[in-house]
Amino acid sequence: MTHAWQFSWLGAPVRLVHPQALWWGVAALLAMALYAFGAVRRRRQLRGLLAPVALDRIVDGQRGFRGPLAASSLSLGVLCLAVSLSQPQCGTRTELTRRTGIDVVVALDVSRSMQAQDIRPSRLERAKLELSDLMDRLRGDRIGIVVFAAEAFVQCPLTTDYAAAKLFLKAISYDSVPQQGTSLASALLLGKQLLDEGGGLARGRAIILLTDGEDHEAGLEAALEALSQDGVRVYPVGIGSASGEPIPIFDDRGRFSGYKKDRQGQTVMTRLNEDVLREIAEKTSGRYFHSTAGDVGIPAVAEELDRLDKAEFESRLTVEYAERYRELAAPGFALLLLGAALPQRGRRRRETP
Repeated sequence: MTHAWQFSWLGAPVRLVHPQALWWGVAALLAMALYAFGAVRRRRQLRGLLAPVALDRIVDGQRGFRGPLAASSLSLGVLCLAVSLSQPQCGTRTELTRRTGIDVVVALDVSRSMQAQDIRPSRLERAKLELSDLMDRLRGDRIGIVVFAAEAFVQCPLTTDYAAAKLFLKAISYDSVPQQGTSLASALLLGKQLLDEGGGLARGRAIILLTDGEDHEAGLEAALEALSQDGVRVYPVGIGSASGEPIPIFDDRGRFSGYKKDRQGQTVMTRLNEDVLREIAEKTSGRYFHSTAGDVGIPAVAEELDRLDKAEFESRLTVEYAERYRELAAPGFALLLLGAALPQRGRRRRETP
């Protein structure tokens, strides 16, 4: 894909959005040059072969300006249309653009329990689908992604490039974190670190925690205290059912091969731990959301995020461009019509007896 060309013309900023269209203009100029060269060359050849009187009789009917004028009109018409197709834009004014929003970190549980299918197609895949929908709702907010199991890792730093964030989200799988288990404290502390590194203490900061709530590690109380002191709100989204669901196992080809079992051979059931998630929301002034069979709860989370204080985090000068292709398209069509209407040869002059 060709990038737009930007330059100055008589002190005004100019931009060509589709500069590749200019090749048609180059072709038109070459055609006009070849026509002129050919006409001059033919005239010289005839002069070398014929006497002046015979030459005058042969070319007498072709004299005049209509042939060259028709060729010139056609070529200039194509040139004007080529420049018009490049979508020229001229800068009219510069203005200061301010962007406001909040900082959001999504902490996504990728432990094996998220393979459970009490939410279709699975807990993790459903969460990814609705997080992608959340990114479509954001307007100027920065979003980052943290994945966790027994440990936590940054999958995507804070960014307003939602297309890039979706690519990082799409790449998340159960193998994103090698060590299995669930450490909510590690996820929350890494999310806080990501927010701190992004600055923005004057605007709303939040962590969306998507998990089934099974916590196998210590340190949660200390993490909640640190988040509360810094004013970071946590919105836990409980994914799964409280009644329990077996954890499916798949082979290397993605085929179902059974359910996970413990050392005694009993099927392991993963249950939603709502108590710990409600505690996280309460101690960080957030709100707990419970997923259902057809909804993880992301739309309700988006409404809560809209209530947070937004602040300016970026300001820059931008140029307002005005479209100028119309000024070239109309003359281009007129020149094409003129070139098509003009005859290529003049009328033969009648000989006087």
